[in-house]
Amino acid sequence: MSTNSGPGYKRYPDHRVTTSPAGVRVRVTFNREIIADTRDAIRLDEADYRPVYYIPRNAVKMERLSRTTHQTDCPFKGTASYYSLINGAENSVWTYEQPYDEVGVIKERLAFYPDKVDAITVTEE
Repeated sequence: MSTNSGPGYKRYPDHRVTTSPAGVRVRVTFNREIIADTRDAIRLDEADYRPVYYIPRNAVKMERLSRTTHQTDCPFKGTASYYSLINGAENSVWTYEQPYDEVGVIKERLAFYPDKVDAITVTEE
């Protein structure tokens, strides 16, 4: 039994959340600058939502982000903390610093809202 299991898994057993190495190159651009670039992303698939790519912090230009006090809770992933893009949209990047065990692989990685950056480009390389 998991010591930090998400309560949503027991409550909604048919809700699916899966993670896997993305196996692709993921780039995030904002104001025509590449602010994230990695071949080490984790792909998270949840129910009928579009896939989300979680990027390691060492592949992100963290100096382009500003931490906010905003937080949200997900019964499947945990408490998300947020960053804003400097000179850009507020709360445009999120991270799970202490995710539930079922998605522990996304711990401290960053995900970007596609509508708050220029592009999230996923390519096979």
